[in-house]
Amino acid sequence: MMSTEEVAMRLVELCKGTEWKKAVDELYANDIVSVEPHTVGNVPAEVKGIDRVRGKNDWWEKNMEVHDSKVSGPFVAGDTFVVRFDVDATDKNSKERMHTSEVGIYTVKDDKVVREKFLPLVE
Repeated sequence: MMSTEEVAMRLVELCKGTEWKKAVDELYANDIVSVEPHTVGNVPAEVKGIDRVRGKNDWWEKNMEVHDSKVSGPFVAGDTFVVRFDVDATDKNSKERMHTSEVGIYTVKDDKVVREKFLPLVE
């Protein structure tokens, strides 16, 4: 049985190594709920189920070239943890380069991430 802190540390470890898909495969519940601030491309802001989350990750990899990413945290309390992501990426379609900062708020139940919600930094 993994504690929330152990799940959080593992997620950060995998994301620092840009192993996003492995993090999903290893740490996410089958009925995960993932919430983004808004719809991106043809991906709705809220998706349910691990296959939809995998699809969202596939969309990101197909459409974005990541130059650099920094993962900070985790910040942990109870069944919740927060991780900050700073990403420097270029949209492969528009060629627009962007620097984004957001936090992911994660809820853990029975050793698995059951909900993630992302909040962007307002600049």
